[in-house]
Amino acid sequence: MSDFEIRPATADDVPDLLRLVRALADYEKEPEAATATPAQFEAALFPEHGDPTAYAFVGVAGGAVVGMALWFRSFSTWTGEAGIWLEDLFVQPDRRGSGLGQALLGRLAALCVERGWTRLEWAVLDWNTPSIEFYRARGARPLDDWTTFRLDGEALDRLARG
Repeated sequence: MSDFEIRPATADDVPDLLRLVRALADYEKEPEAATATPAQFEAALFPEHGDPTAYAFVGVAGGAVVGMALWFRSFSTWTGEAGIWLEDLFVQPDRRGSGLGQALLGRLAALCVERGWTRLEWAVLDWNTPSIEFYRARGARPLDDWTTFRLDGEALDRLARG
């Protein structure tokens, strides 16, 4: 039996989600990039009106949030079905190896299967060997023939202006 539980995040978990996001940004060597605010997370995850933009599961051990999976729905034009894009999966270093990461990922996989969604996808930094090995050990395969692109900052503004 595990010494943690997985549950949907609540608005009360927003400070812990942000703490874990900042810890992930530190791990990924970009601490200055994590600028999200509590108000932004609350609006995205728990909006007053309309559907959430994102969703989260948290892993709780000893009454504390020690892991998270933050995700949003995606859509495949090829299969005509929804899927999940896993934005962040993070488990505190002192809880790694406890099965919590696998349980969070398994919860997302189960959600896909329950809802008839066809994909669970995410990106991993090329240098993040421990995570890559973790995902491969669970049957995930890299899509080496795809490259992720991003427009942000000045490039985004320039393209928007035409």
